[in-house]
Amino acid sequence: MLRENINDLIALAAVAEERSFTRAAARLNVSQSALSHTIKGLEQRLGLRLLTRTTRSVAPTLEGEDLLATLNPCFETIEARLQALNDSCDEPSGTVRIVGVEYAIESLLWPKLSPVLKQYPAVKVEFVMDYGYTDLAEAQCDAGVRYGDQVSDGMISMRIGPDERMVCIGAPAYFDEAGTPQVPQELTEHKCINLRLSTHGALYAWEFEDEHGNEIRVKVQGQAIFNTVNPVMRAAIDGHGLALIPERLAQPHLDTGELRICLDEWSPYFPGFHLYYPSRQRPSSAFGVVLDALRERR
Repeated sequence: MLRENINDLIALAAVAEERSFTRAAARLNVSQSALSHTIKGLEQRLGLRLLTRTTRSVAPTLEGEDLLATLNPCFETIEARLQALNDSCDEPSGTVRIVGVEYAIESLLWPKLSPVLKQYPAVKVEFVMDYGYTDLAEAQCDAGVRYGDQVSDGMISMRIGPDERMVCIGAPAYFDEAGTPQVPQELTEHKCINLRLSTHGALYAWEFEDEHGNEIRVKVQGQAIFNTVNPVMRAAIDGHGLALIPERLAQPHLDTGELRICLDEWSPYFPGFHLYYPSRQRPSSAFGVVLDALRERR
């Protein structure tokens, strides 16, 4: 390959990844017109059309996809090796932005990363709270946290916490006054504390499972509605009704007797929190340190 083509191929890869000349030009710190001229020159030298341009987007042609399939792994290997050489000489540094629900940040991310920040003063971690399955590129985050290991194409999933289960809890005084439900369907007769999901604005339907593994969903009613889980637990402790929350979150209050579990046999375990991030993520020394600290070790 001619040496002068390297920069042009890097430009092609940037446009294909960003699906935009504007964004790619900003990323490469060149003008949009200069970038367009570079791509046209590359296409002329190769005698191939590598990109399809419309008024709204840019996408690789079949020939472009074939070329990029060869180029991208090579670029990633070179960049990873250069980063590794740099990391071996320098102290880890940089900023890592992670998005997750409040419970994940408080119970897993912060306890695991707090020692890291003390050990590596040049590493910064920004925590972003969101209850949705966040688009990392749109949110400008490096990684996200969600239950389970199912992620979309192009993402890597890594377990960072143990299996979890949601349990139905209430204050002893509430059970003394209202009784204890024996099956999930009886929850419709109780005061319940609701959680509104930010992803689509709907109230969270409480999920249970019978002895045969069949899923049961119950839509509950009550006076109090929150959009984060900690106030839900606080309202339950204060006797405002039943709540469905992570067992690990409730455990300290179960141990003290402030809360009690009901419908225990209807509450199954499921895969716990996983970190997800792009498979083509350009590794940084800071991100490597964060990954190592968060990885669940059994």
